[in-house]
Amino acid sequence: MNNTAVVSHPLVSVLVPAKDEADNLPEFMRQAAAVFAAEPGKYEVIVIDDGSTDATPRVLAQLEQEYPFLQSARHKRRRGIADALRTGYLRSRGDVLVFYPADLQFKPEDIPKLVDPILAGEFDMMTGRKEGEYEKAFVSGIYNGLSRKLFDVPVRDLNSVKAYRREVMASLPMRPDWHRYMIVVAAHSGYTVGETPIPLYPRMAGKSKFGIGRIPVGVIDMLAVWFELRFARKPLLFFGMLGAFLFLIGVLTGIAAVLYRVIAGVGFRPLLTLIQVCLILGSVFFATGLLAELMAAQRAEIAELRRRIEEILVRDTDSQR
Repeated sequence: MNNTAVVSHPLVSVLVPAKDEADNLPEFMRQAAAVFAAEPGKYEVIVIDDGSTDATPRVLAQLEQEYPFLQSARHKRRRGIADALRTGYLRSRGDVLVFYPADLQFKPEDIPKLVDPILAGEFDMMTGRKEGEYEKAFVSGIYNGLSRKLFDVPVRDLNSVKAYRREVMASLPMRPDWHRYMIVVAAHSGYTVGETPIPLYPRMAGKSKFGIGRIPVGVIDMLAVWFELRFARKPLLFFGMLGAFLFLIGVLTGIAAVLYRVIAGVGFRPLLTLIQVCLILGSVFFATGLLAELMAAQRAEIAELRRRIEEILVRDTDSQR
């Protein structure tokens, strides 16, 4: 009875996406329980089974009976980490959320290192800087290097375990795979971000879900995030300037074509083709910018409605506490 009472309103919710992690989950929960025992009621764990095809659902059902701070959610098919974190967020009750994988490459004993600075009011978000050897070190280095070039972020490792205030998650766009850029979006929104070293260990069981095919997807996502942060609120700034530039080239080329005709007495058809292409593309880009401005206004209204709904939900939750 006491255990159930102390976990009724936890401060911290640990969100654990799991895909075919039946062999790792029992040990993960054992280690987590040992850490949480020092501060009963502070933590809850939400494991999101992301379409596992092994014994993960059965293992989770058994673990829920053993650990009162554990609850689980299940996706019938694999939907990715971003969706899993969203599902966990909607089920969570803590003021601080922690993204922690189930593969035990990061030990639960390091969770307080991420959480404590946030609870102390030092940062809104903490990320772990991986320490140790791992398979994706080269790819991760390129990814982090490009990210630092494109985005002004005060950390060196963007793709690691994280802890963040609840409102940070509420402000993130619901896009596939954008969990990798949570720090970038949060920093852009004005949240303070800190970093702490977290040891990385070899996998105890299972296999990595990361494949070489994720690299081009990651690059495209990076460009999408860059465009979102730079031009999402004022898309006409991008499309309009590009359209105006092409239109100007078309006009200047037309003037040059007329002068060439008058001075040399002959026409030059490639110039006419260039004029047509520039004027048409310039007009298309400018019109696209105007349409994008209308969409940006709609997004702003939806974001405001979402913010108000979140405020109502927070007030309702606080009144129930």
